Amino acid sequence: DDNSGGRIERIDPATGKVDRLYDRCGDVALSAPNDIVFDRHGGFYFTDHGHRQGRGVGFGAVYYAKADGSLIAEIAYPLVGPNGIGLSPDGRILYVAETSSGRLWSWKIEAPGVLARADWPSPTGGDLAAGLAGFQRYDSLAVEADGNIAIATLRLGGIVVVSPSGDEVERLRMPDPYTTNLCFGGPDMKTAFITLSSSGRLVSMAWPRPGLILN
Repeated sequence: DDNSGGRIERIDPATGKVDRLYDRCGDVALSAPNDIVFDRHGGFYFTDHGHRQGRGVGFGAVYYAKADGSLIAEIAYPLVGPNGIGLSPDGRILYVAETSSGRLWSWKIEAPGVLARADWPSPTGGDLAAGLAGFQRYDSLAVEADGNIAIATLRLGGIVVVSPSGDEVERLRMPDPYTTNLCFGGPDMKTAFITLSSSGRLVSMAWPRPGLILN
């Protein structure tokens, strides 16, 4: 249960050189950095999942940072297990999947790393974009070119696709209850690469709609 902290590293695949960009934000040490999405301005948003230790749970947060190591700022807190993160196709909406609650939160982006605040008493400053009925948990996510959000969903064992308005588009079951992550690729961005964690597999499948090309 010991948590020695987490960090954001930059790795050069050609040389293997590793640079530590961030291990804290001011006086707050990073706990369990999870997912990252880059914007068009040389920065990235990332989730810190938080950490459970004994009978206590450390809340998670969302941060914005510059890729050159020059800036990091906490922009949303507190969250309960923030995990997947993504941007809308126009870059104006930030999505974050919260694992423990099975909820997808959204924020309007006013400027790089600056989020508009929902009316009180939103606990995170965000708006609820989508939530699941029953005991199902959100993990990582990927955004489609049309703006739909595809979320790897634990216990369901598959992918739930929701529209920007929060309506369910479809559910795709996978042969693993611990379906944890996905991304899109291929020449037409219509191939999904999906991690099946309890069986330790990376699989690919044809996807019915093109995924968003990332920054």
